[in-house]
Amino acid sequence: MAASTVRTYGFGRADEATHPDSIRATLAEFLSTFVFVFAAEGSILSLDKLYWDHAAHVGTNTPGGLVLVALAHAFALFAAVSAAINVSGGHVNPAVTFGALIGGRISAILAIYYWIAQLLGAILACLLLRLATNGMRPVGFSLASGVKAHNGLVLEIILTFGLVYVVYSTLIDPKRGSLGIIGPLAVGLIVGANILMGGPFSGASMNPARAFGPALVGWRWDDHWIYWVGPFIGGALAAFIYEFMVIPTEPPAHHTHQPLAPEDY
Repeated sequence: MAASTVRTYGFGRADEATHPDSIRATLAEFLSTFVFVFAAEGSILSLDKLYWDHAAHVGTNTPGGLVLVALAHAFALFAAVSAAINVSGGHVNPAVTFGALIGGRISAILAIYYWIAQLLGAILACLLLRLATNGMRPVGFSLASGVKAHNGLVLEIILTFGLVYVVYSTLIDPKRGSLGIIGPLAVGLIVGANILMGGPFSGASMNPARAFGPALVGWRWDDHWIYWVGPFIGGALAAFIYEFMVIPTEPPAHHTHQPLAPEDY
């Protein structure tokens, strides 16, 4: 179910909870989030399997590893958003859904459905990763050595702001026109770029579902709150700024009579 072309705030219609379009959109979010998290978290486990140096205790925490993880996230998100965009809008991220809710582009009931689907998709992806890799523990996200909680929080706010701003401009803005064709690619590229910048500091989650699945299955909860609070604040700021400062307000329609042509006098 694509984003509404007009701002409407409310819990949702009475029939929306059971409407087939809502169910299809929720399923699309579940499947696309599963695909994204499986490939994204799986890329980290794969690189650790290939390159982990037990003596030096380093694996993906190298420049080459960072680039490969950023590319894997960019490619996987591009594909996941493309797969869901015509059914659900291609959020694949609770922070994006929250931004759409703040901007009045999605009802509260549908946002709740999306959040549940996104979290379940991420959990299933990590469970199957653990099964497929013979018990490798999902890595998830944590702050790097020397990075304080407030540093990580600010970084996640800024990175998610950039992500949701791009989502708004290419996927949600009703005046996006043909720009929407490259929307999924733009979203994947900004996530990859943000990981290249923020990966060495906070991991650059920008996605509470992406952080929650590995945290639950791998049972790694250090500073986990940052990966919820930061993205939700960043997403809400991007939605508010884009909705009320960037999207032009449509003037009310005034019906006036056309002047008579000279031959009508």
